Amino acid sequence: MSIHASHRQRVKDRFRAEGLENFDEVHALELLLFYAIPQGDVNPLAHRLLDHFGNLRQVLEAPTEQVLLVEGVGNHTAMLLSLVKGLARQYLISPERKVKALATLEDCGKYMMDRLLGRRDETVMLLCLDAKRKPLGCRIISEGSVNSAEVSTRKVLEAALAMNATTAVLAHNHPSGIALPSMEDIVTTRRMAMALDAVGILLEDHVVVADRDYVSLFQSGYYDPDQCRMTV
Repeated sequence: MSIHASHRQRVKDRFRAEGLENFDEVHALELLLFYAIPQGDVNPLAHRLLDHFGNLRQVLEAPTEQVLLVEGVGNHTAMLLSLVKGLARQYLISPERKVKALATLEDCGKYMMDRLLGRRDETVMLLCLDAKRKPLGCRIISEGSVNSAEVSTRKVLEAALAMNATTAVLAHNHPSGIALPSMEDIVTTRRMAMALDAVGILLEDHVVVADRDYVSLFQSGYYDPDQCRMTV
């Protein structure tokens, strides 16, 4: 057995025995790279990726076209790194983990945070709930550049009516990593709330997600549903 093959086996055996908890970022990434590059020493590539992007999280969240610019990265490696992020999101929203009802706004915030995990472009989603606060569905309304995603009133109404929603929660991410609502976010929230109210659907909240954190416009005082209703 070659020196590289022996090293690979030791890393795999350690993972089986300990899990990833005691791995540093280099060895965790190295373990992943074993399955994209079946032979040879991938430790230098793990170091190059971490040096280029800063940390393991940024490596996994980097766009494929940027990952491919790193020396030693081919299509298989770039695809595998991209797949990890998508699998993590699917795990978080898998049917076995779905809740029966979202009783509070905190529940809604966490629910939407999982669905926006790892998205590099700004993405707007609408969560629709029935009268018992059970999720009817979560639909992507728009996807934009890193800086903005345009919100269509028509698409929001179509999604809410198609799912026969009683209430709804709007959510979008800030890829910049700062969950502070902008003035545009506040104006958009009120515009969507009035449009939904006109068809008998309450917009309960608008959640802004950044990394593994979120801000509720309602709980932060930026949005009051009663001020957007035609009849109070």
